[in-house]
Amino acid sequence: MLNDLLQIKKVKEGDIGAFEGLFRKYHPPLLFYATGITGSTDAAEDIIQDLFYVLWRDRDKLQIFSSFKSYLYSAVRNRSLRYCEKKKSDQKYRNNLSYTSDGDSLSDSQERMEYQELEQIINSTLKKIPERRATIFRMHRFQNLKYREIADELSLSVKTVEAEMTKVLKTLKKEIETHTPIS
Repeated sequence: MLNDLLQIKKVKEGDIGAFEGLFRKYHPPLLFYATGITGSTDAAEDIIQDLFYVLWRDRDKLQIFSSFKSYLYSAVRNRSLRYCEKKKSDQKYRNNLSYTSDGDSLSDSQERMEYQELEQIINSTLKKIPERRATIFRMHRFQNLKYREIADELSLSVKTVEAEMTKVLKTLKKEIETHTPIS
């Protein structure tokens, strides 16, 4: 534990060798742990790579005073559970779209068409707005991240994330209103 804290101090100072040492030490057990949660070695690898990327990117802000190992396992567990939630949500969405393939009623077909149109409006709007704003929206709506998590990951304040979400939602509302016939 003391050795890890010394390594972290070096990492905070920009020592890539110390960072690589921590990565090599913790990668195999974290990969095993994340694979056990996600059921996918590829997903587990992505989770760990992303975690270590964020650790290196935000190394100067790293605040670990006790066990680095516990910190890593908690972060991997949280990211793995978010992955599982997203996967479950995606599967539910796919099931909802495919269950009506036989015996579609007119209203089901119409709902699906409206949903696809709405999806196209959202996608085209996200291409028009500033990249950071679109990224924040995607992280919140598609990855189910909370504002605090987005702020931490993008090195922004929570207020900035809130302001960006407010702007993108206003823009989306205007775009949807222009494409929706008034009854």
